[in-house]
Amino acid sequence: MENETVIGFIGAGNMAYALINGLLNNGYDSKNIKVSDPNDELLQKREEEFNITTFANNSSLVEACDIIVFAVKPQVLSEICLELREKINSKHLFISIVAGIRVNDINRWLGGNYSLVRTMPNTPALMQHGVTGLFPNELVNDEQKTLVTTILSSVGDCFWVNEEKLIDAITAISGSGPAYFFLLMQSMTQAGMALGLDEKTAKELSVQTAFGASLMATKSGKDPRTLRTNVTSPNGTTQAAIECFQDQNFEGIVASATRAAFDRARELSTELGDVELKR
Repeated sequence: MENETVIGFIGAGNMAYALINGLLNNGYDSKNIKVSDPNDELLQKREEEFNITTFANNSSLVEACDIIVFAVKPQVLSEICLELREKINSKHLFISIVAGIRVNDINRWLGGNYSLVRTMPNTPALMQHGVTGLFPNELVNDEQKTLVTTILSSVGDCFWVNEEKLIDAITAISGSGPAYFFLLMQSMTQAGMALGLDEKTAKELSVQTAFGASLMATKSGKDPRTLRTNVTSPNGTTQAAIECFQDQNFEGIVASATRAAFDRARELSTELGDVELKR
């Protein structure tokens, strides 16, 4: 990405923090990163952390930027879009990291048809080990896709999809997914304590086992099924545990849970997007 492209973040919260930090760590010039937020204390903090220009006014930020990243709560996006209508033009590229809002609804609120990419990052982006799903509307060209990939890949891996509904699938797998693993670690910690381990030891064993297993899945070149088979000795302790999981329909529980997340994501897209603005 050209280091002269000016990127503006509307919203200075955790995900904006992650992306700004990732860009700077990858050599992007801080003078070409701007951020706006109604929270003056948070703006001052970001300015001190990153040596970037901040704005209390979204319209002023937009006039200074080429790319606009929406990093706000879903409930306030419609009003922000309405506020920007008179300040934006066809040269702007918009990136939404706002959960649940469809590209057509954002464009409707903006009052036009702009180049827009909807994304679904996840919280490990804060550690620059996130994963992000991306969906472009029909006006996004290849050069713009490259720009967006550069921005989002600063905090982890990116995956483009060609149907917007697949963003809801990504939400169910990777967007909500960290919580599934946290729940497993929490449950393993409690199980370890029930077997006589102290809480600190049980927690460290659970968390470090999760980390090591993830590292093996990432670095070994083997798929999870093969890795699971390799560690499951016939008639051994692991087999006893796996059989217990399967007797409780573990795979079915995972499928039902991710379907519930997917269905809720679809519902939220409708609920949050069906907002009619009045000027």
